[in-house]
Amino acid sequence: MQTDDAPLIVGFVADIMFTTQIDRVASHLDFRTHWIEQADYFGHEEIADRPGEPVHGRTAAMVDFLSAQQPALLLVDLANSAVPWQSWLPIIKSSPATRRIPVLAFGPHVDEVAMQAARDVGADRVVSRGRFTASMPDLIAQTAHTTNYDAVLKPCQEALHPDAVRGIALFNQREFYEAHHGLEDAWNADQGPGRDLYRSILQVAVAYLQIERRNYRGAVKMFLRVRQWLAPLPDVCRGVDVAQLRSDAETAYAALLELGEGGVGEFDSTLMKPVVLVSAEKDLTL
Repeated sequence: MQTDDAPLIVGFVADIMFTTQIDRVASHLDFRTHWIEQADYFGHEEIADRPGEPVHGRTAAMVDFLSAQQPALLLVDLANSAVPWQSWLPIIKSSPATRRIPVLAFGPHVDEVAMQAARDVGADRVVSRGRFTASMPDLIAQTAHTTNYDAVLKPCQEALHPDAVRGIALFNQREFYEAHHGLEDAWNADQGPGRDLYRSILQVAVAYLQIERRNYRGAVKMFLRVRQWLAPLPDVCRGVDVAQLRSDAETAYAALLELGEGGVGEFDSTLMKPVVLVSAEKDLTL
């Protein structure tokens, strides 16, 4: 039976009859689905932005949505002209916040130009609609990326690396630049899945540092990127209250968006919360 925490498939698909068919297959494979039929789902205003990850307008809202949802698979109907996949896919597949999301695109077999264009901009798999229909369960199962949460649980029972202890202590002293180096050293020293805990704290530290430097774009990008590393972690990992870290980062991100680029200097610094430890064995609030 499908549950609310089942892996998610997001689809840029507008054909209601076809989405119903995909829904049945996805449910049988224990996936949830969410359909986005047109670009206006993310608002009506498209704002010209600098090259790279957008932080303004409809395209930025799309990246924000995908980074927050962290779908196991993105389905793209190349015949859906209501979604500008030609401009969105290059951003999705190049942004550090979303590029790990696998993309399965399908289109009319006669439209080889569109299918080649999807390949060129980074879609992980591109097939004709006929093949997608005929082989849907296999294609979804083979292309989707699902997190092995059990693989993270054991490393999360281990102790913090000494460099991480140092980095977190500096983080909690609001020495975000120095904290970044300690956490990076811990990340480099650990080659297992538990290292993503260090990357997560590091990226939150960099986001806070960018806010202090009044770099709105840099802070937004770091908040978007950190979601993919925080999402697979259990609520407590190596004595760190990851659930609280997630919540604190999202609260700070929402406050930053509300202020906008021109108001970053007014950011409430008390929202840069310390890393909370649930282990009584270590006190890192030195």
